[in-house]
Amino acid sequence: MTRTLQLKWAFIVVVVLVCLYGIIGIPRSTADIANNFRKNINLGLDLRGGSQLVMQVQVQDAFKVEADATIERLKDEFKKAGVDYASMDRNDPQTLQEADTIQINVHGVPPVKGADLRRVANEHLGAVWNLTAVNPTDYRLTMKTTEALKLRKDTVAQTMNTIEKKINGLGLAESAVQQRGRAETDSEILVQLPGVDDPARIKEILRTAAMLELFKTIDGPFSSREEALVKNGGVLPLNSQILRNVPRGGSPEGWYILERSPIITGRDLRDAHAGQGDLGRWETNFVLTQDAARRFERFTEANIGNRLAIVLDKVILGNPPTIQNKISDNGRITGAATHEEASDLALNLRAGSLPASVVYLEERSVGPALGADSIRDGIYSAIAGVLAVILVMLVYYKRSGVNATLALVLNAIILVAALSYFNATLTLPGIAGVILTIGMAVDSNVLIFERIREELRSGKAVAAAVDTGFARAFLTIIDTHVTTVVSCAFLFIFGTTAVKGFAVTLVIGLVANVFTAVFVSKAIFDWELSGRKQIQALSI
Repeated sequence: MTRTLQLKWAFIVVVVLVCLYGIIGIPRSTADIANNFRKNINLGLDLRGGSQLVMQVQVQDAFKVEADATIERLKDEFKKAGVDYASMDRNDPQTLQEADTIQINVHGVPPVKGADLRRVANEHLGAVWNLTAVNPTDYRLTMKTTEALKLRKDTVAQTMNTIEKKINGLGLAESAVQQRGRAETDSEILVQLPGVDDPARIKEILRTAAMLELFKTIDGPFSSREEALVKNGGVLPLNSQILRNVPRGGSPEGWYILERSPIITGRDLRDAHAGQGDLGRWETNFVLTQDAARRFERFTEANIGNRLAIVLDKVILGNPPTIQNKISDNGRITGAATHEEASDLALNLRAGSLPASVVYLEERSVGPALGADSIRDGIYSAIAGVLAVILVMLVYYKRSGVNATLALVLNAIILVAALSYFNATLTLPGIAGVILTIGMAVDSNVLIFERIREELRSGKAVAAAVDTGFARAFLTIIDTHVTTVVSCAFLFIFGTTAVKGFAVTLVIGLVANVFTAVFVSKAIFDWELSGRKQIQALSI
């Protein structure tokens, strides 16, 4: 055996050992093999059972938040530029379809300040907003179409990222969070949680949008919403809202009138964690970013003696506390009954508040019985297919069929190991991809063997026929595999979840097949021929 061939076989052995380690680890007993296999191979929802949620992102909320932030920014810029105005507000889109109609209204600008207003708006907001004069004293800002589309897309993407962080924070790394639909701006999200037998806590965390907002309190408490409206003549004060509080620590339930634009939102948080405060009671502490801390410090310094409402998911937590002194970058939410409740809230806040609320369109659980049947049937199908292929290869190609069988087995080992190392999830369509990979692997060996037969018929020596057969079949194998991989790429980009699982396993199998059919199979032939100085015929 030559030095080159020895290195080839050393590399093949290393690959096999690495793959086996990825599948079964280092087992200490027979039971460890099965346990490690179950731990390393992630099964999808259709095989393992679990929970599935379909939610719709209310992107109009993100447009409102963007408008509120723009209003606060304009207030600061107008103050610096000396632009006077009577009031500034926005409209209130209620549906997904109305989200793009968001607009900011500036009222009562002196005509002599119109030029300054346009300069400030174009300088600081011209890339996102269009400014239109309604009359000599009033102006309207509307979001540009391209920016509105971008905000829709970013809102859905950020929502998916936030939900994924929450789920991963609970250790559910096998979950799947993806957009439902083909358009980038589709607002539906599919969440799959394989193996979750009791998903109550996870569902509750996903339901909790954790939209943390801090508002200045205008008036309250009132015993009912109607009482708050009656006190104000049946009409809310300009740029205000009415929200209910959740009693905490013995505080009574009530209704409060708050400003509509928040001082701080969940996007301004830098960190959050559970802790114990006075008397050992659990609470959730949060830290603001530097920019938010400066804004919060200015606000609290100017509003000492006023009340500040802490709002989570449009509900006031407890009674709004009174601002007693200047506050910088720290805050806390008290009233958690247990450490788990405080930790869950911290997890939601730390993952980043959702940029918009979500509405649940579908919520269902999938039992594992179907998965067990699917796994069993898939395994039986794969075994039957492999045995049939091996039998045909051994009968038709005789001793060389053993070569193809070894390459086929190694192909399967590499495929399963890749799923383990990449932490990919095996689904029922993925099993179909594995079975199709078997057929592709056999096809590659058939191409090589037939090429070798042609060279032998032309009178070439065995060693030369093997070398030429592999060389000529290589380009054909690469061509067929590349075209199939391109097809799989389109399936992955445009396909549904099931189709994507099929595409992933097929691509991994094809890559492994190039290695086994060309490199490993050639090494086996070379090893067989290296043991004989001269060979007259090849069993093929």
